[in-house]
Amino acid sequence: MRERYYSLDVFRGATLVLMILVNNQAGRFVYTPLDHSPWNGCTPTDLVFPFFLFAMGNAFAFVLPRLEQAGRGAFWRKVVVRSFLIFLIGYLLNWSPFFEWKDDHLVFRSITQIRVMGVLQRLALCYLLGAFLLYYLKPKGAFVAVVTILLLYWWACFAFGTPGDPYSLQGYFGLRVDQAVFGDARMYHGEGVAFDPEGIMSTFPAVANMVFGYFVGHYIITKGKTYEMLSNLFVVGCVFTVLGLCWDLVFPINKKIWTSSYVLFTVGLAILTLSVMIFLVEFRGWRGAWTRFFDVFGKNPLFLYILSSFFPKLQRLIRWDDIDPVDGKPIHTGPLGWWYNHVCYPLSLPLDPRLSAVLYAVTLIALYWVVARWLDKRKVYIRV
Repeated sequence: MRERYYSLDVFRGATLVLMILVNNQAGRFVYTPLDHSPWNGCTPTDLVFPFFLFAMGNAFAFVLPRLEQAGRGAFWRKVVVRSFLIFLIGYLLNWSPFFEWKDDHLVFRSITQIRVMGVLQRLALCYLLGAFLLYYLKPKGAFVAVVTILLLYWWACFAFGTPGDPYSLQGYFGLRVDQAVFGDARMYHGEGVAFDPEGIMSTFPAVANMVFGYFVGHYIITKGKTYEMLSNLFVVGCVFTVLGLCWDLVFPINKKIWTSSYVLFTVGLAILTLSVMIFLVEFRGWRGAWTRFFDVFGKNPLFLYILSSFFPKLQRLIRWDDIDPVDGKPIHTGPLGWWYNHVCYPLSLPLDPRLSAVLYAVTLIALYWVVARWLDKRKVYIRV
């Protein structure tokens, strides 16, 4: 019988909490570590998504043996259906709440202008491709495959990117692929231009984060709770981190085009973080309120992520006139906007206005924790 690793649940829950924290930095004042790197480089915020993929791979290490026993047909039904549903939910989240304000009127959002890709869409594709590699190629073959993908992606970025500047936003070859497949209107515009950080080509190296997460989960299961397992894990984490930093010298660490050096660097940090959690939770027995707080998030991660994405959009349909607390100009606001303008921002002024974004995000985390705790007490675990 396999040992239960409570630390894996805590790791997954903590990753989700951090994702909610960084995705809800409201207002104009944000601490740099809680924002994405402008381009090359890596902030703590840039670790959240790859850590989530890594945690998904950890969980798949417990699932794959059951899928292998059930047979190929069951594998495809489970993996393909789950991937399709997660992708569809992500697309519907991009479209939600299906209405928007225009000229003081609520109008139906046209589906022709909805972004195709997104976080859940990438999770779905990485799950599908990673599961396919692990099921059909087995661990050794999957390892060779993801290493090959990382090397080929490096070559493709250099060979097909703009000569002299292949790793820039405009020089990145994947931008042209996304534009050809989706069109500018169906892409992300957060950079000021049509550019999708969850685009087609950059999804392929992201598969490696999920597969490496599986390897770590499988190794933990196989070796059991021993100091040999823990020390080896820590050494591997250091090796991956250093390799990522070395590769950064010629292929910059960059989340937005998900470079191969970024994969190794984030996998290394994920392994080191998980190693520390295993040591504290499993070996030292440091459990209590802090682990229970994260654990309830880890039991319903997909549902809570969907809720954290949908609820802020939904409440924006309710709005009224207000005054911007920074420059005093008239604005439209809603329930959460009012909370930021009249509670979070004023409270932060004696210290640092950037604290307002943290207070706002912590409020939402507390709200979602209440939901997560309510579901956990009633043994309700929503799966796809």
